[in-house]
Amino acid sequence: MNDMKMINHHLTDQLLMGYSSGNLPEAFNLVVATHLSMCDNCRAALHAFDAVGGSLLDTNETSKMDDMSLAATMKLIAAKPVVKKLAPTSSLPGPLVDYIGDDLEGVKWRPVGMGVRQAILKTSKNATARLLYIPAGSALPVHGHKGTELTLVIKGAFSDETARFSVGDVEVANEDIEHTPVAEIGEDCICLSATDAPLRFNGLVPRIVQPFLNI
Repeated sequence: MNDMKMINHHLTDQLLMGYSSGNLPEAFNLVVATHLSMCDNCRAALHAFDAVGGSLLDTNETSKMDDMSLAATMKLIAAKPVVKKLAPTSSLPGPLVDYIGDDLEGVKWRPVGMGVRQAILKTSKNATARLLYIPAGSALPVHGHKGTELTLVIKGAFSDETARFSVGDVEVANEDIEHTPVAEIGEDCICLSATDAPLRFNGLVPRIVQPFLNI
């Protein structure tokens, strides 16, 4: 599953730089770290950004640190999932295992309609991470975005108006994208998603239930 030749859609440089500098919300960190554990290409790019950041630190003048600096630094480190490859006892990516356990059997799914289910993961409040279960051949309601949405395929595949996304692929959607993700026939699709703002639904029913489903 972590063969980079099979991954066609990668993280943006902006996301990699944000992850390297520790400036992403925890939910985004989780998606980024999970993709990195599956993608040699993006791991190499991250190392390059880390090296640049280290060089800049070496050339900067030192400044006096206040008493809270260490605590703030440790908080940033704690919120950034460690990038690691597949856990030896699990078929799931390591960073995701840290949040849900070794398999999907213990996930507490909640129905959201049309056979689609979700499980919201516990992260900091400035963004939301969730697992999405989309039955084969089923579609999510057409929607746009009020912010950024990251969607990483863990199992199966889906297609929308922009492209096809399979295991390891990550779709980065913003305010300019309106789409209808559809799981491929033959295998249910499971995705890890992160959003920093509510989605923008066109249909009346999705808009009515949106506040209750936290989407």
